[in-house]
Amino acid sequence: MLIAAAADAWRFELHPEVWLLVGAIVGLGVYSVRVIGPLAVPGQPVVTRNQKACFAAGVALLLVAADWPLHDIAEKYLYSVHMVQHLMISFMVPPLLLLAMPEWLARLIVLDDSRSARILRLATRPVVAGIVFNAVQVLTHWTGVVNTSVNNGAFHYGIHLLVFGSALLMWFPVLGPLRELQMSEPGKMLYLFLMSIVPTVPAAWLTFAESPVYSSYDHDPRLWGIGVITDQQAAGAIMKVLGGTFLWLLIAIRFFRFSARQRDVDNQERRRGYEEAERPLTIAEVEAEFERAGDPPQERVPGR
Repeated sequence: MLIAAAADAWRFELHPEVWLLVGAIVGLGVYSVRVIGPLAVPGQPVVTRNQKACFAAGVALLLVAADWPLHDIAEKYLYSVHMVQHLMISFMVPPLLLLAMPEWLARLIVLDDSRSARILRLATRPVVAGIVFNAVQVLTHWTGVVNTSVNNGAFHYGIHLLVFGSALLMWFPVLGPLRELQMSEPGKMLYLFLMSIVPTVPAAWLTFAESPVYSSYDHDPRLWGIGVITDQQAAGAIMKVLGGTFLWLLIAIRFFRFSARQRDVDNQERRRGYEEAERPLTIAEVEAEFERAGDPPQERVPGR
């Protein structure tokens, strides 16, 4: 039974909707760089090498997360693999695609005067984006949603699009291509910390549940002999430990970078102060200082 389940899990299955989505992203990216970019920023580099690398990595990870075999194992056998899939779609692919987006392209999309652009600007505000992201995180772990997504492929695909879209909004104030729409560095660190709190609720629910939470994953045969309770406990641990650790690692990196920049600024100001103090005064500066001070007060002599 276990051997048959393992063999069935690795049986190739084509997912044309995934390839259509990935193809659309690649097509839009290529069209933007080759057609729109030269018109938007004539005579300037359209994209950097780092942006190209981030785009390629983001597309590759999206394909891995949404296609065979990870998608099939996550949908049919193990909820813990489903959790890995969601973490990739939420915490890895969106940041890479945002880092890949050139500033000129973001300005064309976000900062024009259309109604869609105004809605997008509102949706990428930290409070709005954070609420939407966490609401989707809680919704996608609701029992009815999970069971329906396992039994309905179109619904499952829609849930993934919802998770991906809410994650794009959540990451935009942190590392979006438009600096004026980003928060300050301390604000980013606090924001990422807050994003790590709400997912602990469903994570704890999965970890400490003593009975199967999702009936769609309570079936035989079990893939690789992993029991349903062990599977959902692993899913909770992945959501809390891996997801939380990833965000806290980003917070730590930003903290040390911010501290280093502040130290550099302080050192530059201190060095500038030393240079000003050690520089000899010129005659013109001395005369100007006397003029600012004015004439000294006349001392009165008693009896006059």
